[in-house]
Amino acid sequence: MNKEERHERIMEALLKHGSVQVSDLVEHLNVSSVTIRKDLTELEKKDRLYRSHGKAVLINPYINNRSVNEKEKLATDEKRAIGREAARLITRDDSIVIASGTTVHALARAIVPLHKLTAVSASLPVSQILAQNESIEVVQLGGMLRHSSLSVIGEYSEMILKDCSFSKLYLGVDGIDIDYGITTTDMREAALNQKMMASAQKTIVLADSSKFGRRGFAKIADIDAVDIIITDAAIPPKDAARLDALGIEVIIAK
Repeated sequence: MNKEERHERIMEALLKHGSVQVSDLVEHLNVSSVTIRKDLTELEKKDRLYRSHGKAVLINPYINNRSVNEKEKLATDEKRAIGREAARLITRDDSIVIASGTTVHALARAIVPLHKLTAVSASLPVSQILAQNESIEVVQLGGMLRHSSLSVIGEYSEMILKDCSFSKLYLGVDGIDIDYGITTTDMREAALNQKMMASAQKTIVLADSSKFGRRGFAKIADIDAVDIIITDAAIPPKDAARLDALGIEVIIAK
């Protein structure tokens, strides 16, 4: 087997499983570990995979911080569908808290309140969208503005949450790694998200399928702290199965 054939077999294995151990490739391709490592290094330089702790994964699992304007252009159809499903969970005279991110922007656009709704938001765009409906009482958290997400962070935003109780938290995340948990790219945002989780009866994560298997810099919580995940049909089947086994409800937006 020549190098090109090995590379093809490696990529086939990654496309099938998402990740593969170096030891498994050595056995499967019947070559030395040195050869496999050279192959993986070459494929990584071509941006076809990412090497991590004795294995290769199909994508780089680490997320870079990007502006809200850039994120708005990604997975737009999926986000709209996720937003619609999330809005259906809101009940009559509900009280909710909404974090930041472009997927919760889609939620805000889909909300049609049943009688009266109280919504506390960290996101300026979410508050602006909700403020167009007079049946929604909007509470905008204060604090330091995070420019990339147009949302607030810090102790002033956390302070208001101490005296509040919500039925639901709608949380956008940058990464979902079932072994590691849910993450974002900013430690201050993660701290605020944790306070939101403590004040809500249910944590509902809104994330398109590209977020699975990814990690941001700052951990928000372990995966078992989540009650519901709303995503799209491209969620990896193994992740869906593991979430089901953990008792976490997965809603597929169509």
